[in-house]
Amino acid sequence: MARGTQHRKRRPATNARLAPATAAPKRPKRPAYEEQLFFGRLRVHAKWVFVFLAVVFVGGFVFLGIGSGSTGITDILQNFFRGTSASGSSLSSLQKQTVEHPKDAKAWLAYANKLQQKNSLDDAAQALTSYTALRPKDQGALLQLAGIYLRRAQDWETLYQASQSRNQALSPSSTLIPSGSSSFCQALTSVTTPLASAVVSQSSAATQNEYTQVITYLNDRLGVYKKLAKLNPQDATTQLSLAQAASDASDASTAIAAYKTFLKLAPSDSQAPAARQALKQLETQTQASSSSANGK
Repeated sequence: MARGTQHRKRRPATNARLAPATAAPKRPKRPAYEEQLFFGRLRVHAKWVFVFLAVVFVGGFVFLGIGSGSTGITDILQNFFRGTSASGSSLSSLQKQTVEHPKDAKAWLAYANKLQQKNSLDDAAQALTSYTALRPKDQGALLQLAGIYLRRAQDWETLYQASQSRNQALSPSSTLIPSGSSSFCQALTSVTTPLASAVVSQSSAATQNEYTQVITYLNDRLGVYKKLAKLNPQDATTQLSLAQAASDASDASTAIAAYKTFLKLAPSDSQAPAARQALKQLETQTQASSSSANGK
């Protein structure tokens, strides 16, 4: 009985409750004086404080113009009272700088860039020519000048094509004239009105002028690439551009020499097959022209 009684005493009661879990120790509260300190508050609100400081820091750099080569708010106020935009000085002020300081290469370059932004390409080309005379080794400016010449040649080419179409429309079509050698047919083909003659004459003169402008700009572009080739004779890309510019300007000898140099420098280039084909065509045309000249 004693052993059974002892065993029953060890059994837990059916309605016994589990002992409550030990509570985690509470984080000690910071002293009140620490909450009043700057770094104490910074630890509590670190995220937003750092974001605010970063915005203020970057905004100060932008506002004051630090590291940008400008004087920040001073430039903004000056541009406002001078009537200039935030993108730079006015065209008249840049032109004035070139007049007052004709040997200032930076002034000429800034003036040329502004003219190009205004789409005054001919004036921009003149300004770039002045700049490259002062900085003849600036290949970037030379490429920019060559690009302007190409654009102007394309503009005049468009006008030239339109004039050719107009001349063909003004000229009488041979299909409308009866064939034969009778006096009536000869008289009909020789009859022209003063108005028609004047229109055809003016149109022909305009077409000739446009063609001359195209050739002039292409020759100017070729001259720029010749300068680039002298500055960097071992550059294959420059030699290929020189060959294409010479071909456009109908300078076969320069184009042939440039194509040969390009193929020598970069025989495996992706443009090499097209260059070989163009070289072959130029050599064939040159030989045909020489044979025709010798035959005469």
